[in-house]
Amino acid sequence: MRTVLSVSLTKQMSEELERVAKSTGRNKSDIVKESLGLFLWDMKLRMVQKRLGPRAKKLGLITEEDVFKAIS
Repeated sequence: MRTVLSVSLTKQMSEELERVAKSTGRNKSDIVKESLGLFLWDMKLRMVQKRLGPRAKKLGLITEEDVFKAIS
């Protein structure tokens, strides 16, 4: 099932979206859907980092490299 969402953009954003759509050969709807997906993914990641950050620091996992070494 799909939902239609109406979004108001500033003139500048609308023009930039139009330019990107034309230059990439993609439609505006696909660009907005991809952008929203990336935003939602980023927000989920930040929530996990906020929740698990203090526990990770207690374990000495400070950087992403520390995490990768620990799970490799």
